[in-house]
Amino acid sequence: MITPDGFFRVCDSVAEEIAEALRPIVGTPYGAEEICIGADNTPTERLDKIAEDIVLAAFRDHAVCARLLSEEAGMVDIGGDAGIAYLDPVDGSFNASVGIPFYALSVGLSDGTQMIAGYVRNLATGETFTAVRGGGAFVDGKPICPSEKESFATSAMSVYARPPEMRALLENGYTSRRIRKLGASALELCYVACGRLEAFLDLRGTLRITDAAAAILILEEAGGIVSLPTGGPCIFPDDVCAGRCILGANKAIHGKIASLMRLL
Repeated sequence: MITPDGFFRVCDSVAEEIAEALRPIVGTPYGAEEICIGADNTPTERLDKIAEDIVLAAFRDHAVCARLLSEEAGMVDIGGDAGIAYLDPVDGSFNASVGIPFYALSVGLSDGTQMIAGYVRNLATGETFTAVRGGGAFVDGKPICPSEKESFATSAMSVYARPPEMRALLENGYTSRRIRKLGASALELCYVACGRLEAFLDLRGTLRITDAAAAILILEEAGGIVSLPTGGPCIFPDDVCAGRCILGANKAIHGKIASLMRLL
């Protein structure tokens, strides 16, 4: 199986090719056109398919792994001798379709038993988050770590919740005055990893392994905690139709949020 450094080199090349290919169609009806139904049973936009095809071709050329799981194509053979890659070719597809510069290539690499490398690049800005298991997390090559804020009143959190869930949070003491919903879960988890946000909370039950695999490793290697919203282990199956709720946060505030969630 390819080394983490080799994996990152392929991802860098792929990300540059995707950014160049998408540039003329980001924010256009052509790029946003739904052209098929993906393996996750949701519509695939043209820009997702273009990005996915670029990744698949490059990963096969370099025999990056044995198999790759993508929300568009499902599980496909790549030709390497071992390992599984988890791909979201455009994390934040809606943002890309309307021209909001917050969307990413997200790829996690597993040896078949655990994630060993994660790569998330904002395709609009080029900012790149990486991690290797046991080796820490980085943004553009510089080490990162979560913030140490522990107060809801001073924290910024990305929260995805339907109205009844949001109302229950507020009624049970959730008082953060900086709630954000940026539209690209992998990038938002990376923002927790580097201290721009204190937490990411998704209560919709729709986040899949392809959405989160890379960013979870990045956040954990940075020193954050990822769990179910109530604090238990969050385990994703290799199934693009199986969603999960998730909490990713700095160590100082994770327990407070999990305790609050157990009251709901």
